[in-house]
Amino acid sequence: MHSPTEHPAPITPAPHDTPGGLWRDLKDALRGTEHDYTSGALGRAIFLLAVPMVVEMSMESLFAVVDIMFVGRLGPTAVAVVGLTESLMIVIYTLGFGLSIGATATVARRIGEKDPDGAARTAVQVLLLGALLSGTIGLVGAIFAPQLLALMGAAPEVIAMGTGYARVMLGGSATAFLLFVINATFRGAGDPAVAMRVLIVANSINMVLDPMFIFGVGPFPELGVTGAAVATTIGRATGFCIALWMMMRGSGHLRVRREHVRVEPATMMAIIRLSTAGTFQTAIGTMSWMAMIRVVAGFGSVAMAGYTIAVRLAIFAFMPAFGLGGAAATLVGQSLGAKKPERAAEAVRVATKYDVAFMATLGLIFAVFAHPIIGIFTQDPATAAVAVRGIRIMALGFPLFGAGMVLEQAFNGAGDTWTPTWINLIVYWLIQIPLAWALAYPLGFAQDGVFVAVTVAYCVFVVVAYVLFRRGRWKLKHV
Repeated sequence: MHSPTEHPAPITPAPHDTPGGLWRDLKDALRGTEHDYTSGALGRAIFLLAVPMVVEMSMESLFAVVDIMFVGRLGPTAVAVVGLTESLMIVIYTLGFGLSIGATATVARRIGEKDPDGAARTAVQVLLLGALLSGTIGLVGAIFAPQLLALMGAAPEVIAMGTGYARVMLGGSATAFLLFVINATFRGAGDPAVAMRVLIVANSINMVLDPMFIFGVGPFPELGVTGAAVATTIGRATGFCIALWMMMRGSGHLRVRREHVRVEPATMMAIIRLSTAGTFQTAIGTMSWMAMIRVVAGFGSVAMAGYTIAVRLAIFAFMPAFGLGGAAATLVGQSLGAKKPERAAEAVRVATKYDVAFMATLGLIFAVFAHPIIGIFTQDPATAAVAVRGIRIMALGFPLFGAGMVLEQAFNGAGDTWTPTWINLIVYWLIQIPLAWALAYPLGFAQDGVFVAVTVAYCVFVVVAYVLFRRGRWKLKHV
């Protein structure tokens, strides 16, 4: 991919191009060494941001993968419970990601402007908004959990087994929501290592508690599939508390002091304006997954279970792309705040190149080793067959997804949240969903048609996003 600028700034050689530099940069990235991302070598800047972001995003997705790994031993119905409940959690994730987009863009711009107090005030307003939204939605979800499962097309046996799981996940969803947004402020500030450490701790707790609560190990009660929800909620709640403590203590570029903790309507409204488009953008993409699940649900619990495993693995594989996209968003926001739009454009070009190469390698691994990978999560032959075909089809589009994610997050980092919103609307709702239905039912490809539609959508997304990014209007946005 060529630079979208007419006269791109040359890339300063990254320090890790020298002997011993790569190992030093890796240690600095994982340690969270403070760095000025508005100047210096772009290669080092992207590396320092992307490594902890990739680990962080992988850790976030690992919650779902670990749950599926243990729940898969309970059978296809239990896996279907997790898949359908996750589709309901999309509402919470959508709002959380939407608010995170506004948080990252605003904090990054303030840091680029050398205004740490403004960044801290933004973080406080984001958390206040997050607590209000997630608390309200979680309460409603917990009360109406069985009705919501039925609305998603769950069979009676799935509702019977999954009501407890859904109630815990939806009722405790504030932990996921607040963890999203507080980590977004750290990423925008250029402190992704903080978010990484928090999620490592949260996931470690979840991995230990999952089998304990699911199977009733030792003094723990045997809760079945509901135990996975209990473990996940405890892990996320612990992670958020640690992140909040680190923010108040001060870590890297971001520190919230007592004088920052107050309601600021003007700051809050500015974040809401950015996050409204960001939420709509995320909703278009994530709600399309709900529609896809509804298409697959018509083929029964086995198809639903196989689809759930394949998509969970794909999302886990996408996390490096999200990480590099997050690095691009932070660099774009901070570079624009420092009045360096050409540096922002060049950062996107370099991040895209890295992401495409990485995701192509990952896609090849998933395609070649699909059988043993899927075998970790299910021993049911029919479920495994669906999942193997699905992950192989989607793996073809991994490089395209990587490129599209960097471009999408670059727009968001600049505060141009409406451009990727319209792209999502066109690609996912006007192309992907109708194509999935047509391939699955009239053309007779069943759930395989859904996987094909996902891969086609990646291709269209990249083409449209690249054309619009080259126009350069994102450089003129004000946050």
